[in-house]
Formats: sequence, C-alpha cells, structure tokens
Amino acid sequence: MKRLKTVRIVLVVLLMLAPIVSSGWAQTKTGGKSPVIIKSYAVDRGQYGIAWKIYIEAEAPDAEMAKIASVVDQAGQGRYPTDYILLDPQYRKHLKGYLQWNTFSSVGRAMKEGDRITLRISVIDKAGHESNEVVFRFTFLSGVNNEETLPAPFDQHNIPRIGHITINLVSPGAEGMD
Repeated sequence: MKRLKTVRIVLVVLLMLAPIVSSGWAQTKTGGKSPVIIKSYAVDRGQYGIAWKIYIEAEAPDAEMAKIASVVDQAGQGRYPTDYILLDPQYRKHLKGYLQWNTFSSVGRAMKEGDRITLRISVIDKAGHESNEVVFRFTFLSGVNNEETLPAPFDQHNIPRIGHITINLVSPGAEGMD
C-alpha cells in the first residue's frame, strides 16, 4: 500500500513538471526568418579528382548568414561529418557564387567508376536558423566533359568562389579506412 502511494506521488510530481521540462530546458530559436537558397546548380557526373563546383544563390533579408553546411552520403561508406564554410561579411545578406570541392582525396583509394555520392547543402544564420536544403547527386565517371553552359543566374562572368568543401572521400571497401 505504501509503495502504491509513493508511485502515485512520483507520477503527480512528474505530471506537474512535464510542462516545465518540455518548454524550459531546451533552447529555442526565436524571431526572424530562416535563410533561403533561391537557386542552385551543379553537374551530376565527372571524373574522380575534378574540382566540382556547386553554385548557389541564397539570401537572408531578416538576418545575417553565418555559414554553409555540407553533408555527404556515400553508398557503401555512409554519412561523413558535416563540413562548414564560414561566410565572409560581404555574403551575410545575399550570396551568389560557387563552392569548390576537390574530389581527389589523399586519405584513401580513388573512387571507382560508377561510385555515387549525395551532397546536401544548407545555409545557417547567426541565430542558428537553417535554410531549405538543396540536394545534389554525383556519379564518378571517366571520360565526362564537364564543360557545360551554366544556367542563369550563374552564367555571368566573375562568379566568386564562396569557399571550399573539405570532405575527404573514401572508396567503399577500402581496407583500414574508417
């Protein structure tokens, strides 16, 4: 009987604390709108070792963009840790340019013909709000000519490089690689 009474008391206390725990312990992001990636473009195939250019245009009229997050998923290897590019002050409200990723990796064997990766890009503002995510799929194929006509608004001269993605790919099944 005494045990049942103790269980009831514990339950009552937990129920009373539930609203406090659910709203008071986690930090919430308030105010402002999230940044928005307006346009994006990248080729979807190329040779191992190319400098892959991922073009994006993004804006945050109500905030200041702070960084670009890049996440890679690779069949047979899994998800790599997120890579962040810190934005220079001139790109805090609006940016239009490309991210460069040198697909050659010094930590493992070369990617095999037909290996695929998925790259996810988003922009994060100073308050921690994250933009929409854009997804690019890329297949490693030899003999591909990556000289393409870029779509607007990336077809202009002097599109700046915003930063480098620094993820080192590992060929699936490479021995001794984590």
